[in-house]
Amino acid sequence: MAENIESWAKELPIAYQRRSLGENLRREALWVTGLSAAALYILAQWGAQFGYWQYVVLASWYVALLLGGMAWRPLQWTVLATALPALAAVWLYAHGQTPANDWLLRYVLQGVAAVLWMSAFLLFATLAYLVHAWTGQAAIGRWATRLTWAGVIFGFIGLGVRWRETYLGHPSWGHIPVSNLWEVFVLFCASTSLFYLYYESKAENRSLGAFVMPLVAAAVGFLLWLTLVQHMDQIEPLIPALQSFWMKLHVPMMFVGYANFTVASLIGLAYLLGNWSTRHGGALAARLPSPEQMDEVMYRAIALGFLFFTVATILGAVWAARAWGGFWSWDPKETWALIVWLNYAGYLHARVVKGWRGNSMAWWSFLSLWVVSFCFLGVNLFLSGLHSYGKL
Repeated sequence: MAENIESWAKELPIAYQRRSLGENLRREALWVTGLSAAALYILAQWGAQFGYWQYVVLASWYVALLLGGMAWRPLQWTVLATALPALAAVWLYAHGQTPANDWLLRYVLQGVAAVLWMSAFLLFATLAYLVHAWTGQAAIGRWATRLTWAGVIFGFIGLGVRWRETYLGHPSWGHIPVSNLWEVFVLFCASTSLFYLYYESKAENRSLGAFVMPLVAAAVGFLLWLTLVQHMDQIEPLIPALQSFWMKLHVPMMFVGYANFTVASLIGLAYLLGNWSTRHGGALAARLPSPEQMDEVMYRAIALGFLFFTVATILGAVWAARAWGGFWSWDPKETWALIVWLNYAGYLHARVVKGWRGNSMAWWSFLSLWVVSFCFLGVNLFLSGLHSYGKL
């Protein structure tokens, strides 16, 4: 176990150590070729209908997936495991199949069905992580990771198929499925679980799942309530303000920020409880990564989340100027987004410039969860404004 952050970085597996661009391209030639072929196919099929910004959206997704897959190889298999079933569902719809007459669509690949599978897998994964943290049994931990991967894959399958399904009711309704609370909670559950798996692999410790995944399970419970009680899984046309290509960039990037902030907050909780366990002779500390590792993972998650949250906020301001005539209106959602941004800017300043470490930063990370949660959900539920379309 490393004794400081710098030595821990040297102990990371080779897959996480810095490589040159040429080495990355050689190692990931299949990924680069496949992703490039997919982008060229999209251009050949629909490029004639693209405006300038559609090229920007495609290029942004291409670069993000390319770099993400090169930095973390499991992402490549996730994209493949998501895309192939989603495309199979699109093919079934294109050939006249519906959930009413095709069992595969009805029970597995339909957007809502896939989300229900995601929910089941993530709930079982949460239970497995808790048992693993309590017993320390490695086999249960491995199953917890596998169940989480299954949940992530089914979540993104559900979103991909739902994107196609938005066009089925009426072609003018078609939109990326991030337009209401139900859809963004699916995105939140899948993306938070995916980023947790990334940081789990970096820390090489599965006991962190006992802290992160219960919140994902709570989000799954809320999602099931939205589905079974509020029936928010129904596809509806977009309001005019949301009928914009900006949604394809702004919302996914915002949720990369939310996911990383959430993971960092709960690793902060693990850090605090691990220290408490050390002082009181408990067994928890022995099952968690070292404090230095958890501090570093918190920092990296917040730094990545802050980058994406900053870009998403800027894009949101540009979108607001086009939709409402001004870059900033002090709408409650905008105000709370600024509060979140200032909070994490303060964290990064304290850590990078002032050199703060340890309990104080773990408390900062953990308590920030409440700020992020209110920005993400509380504003939609309790405040009104230009973003009121997110209400129940």
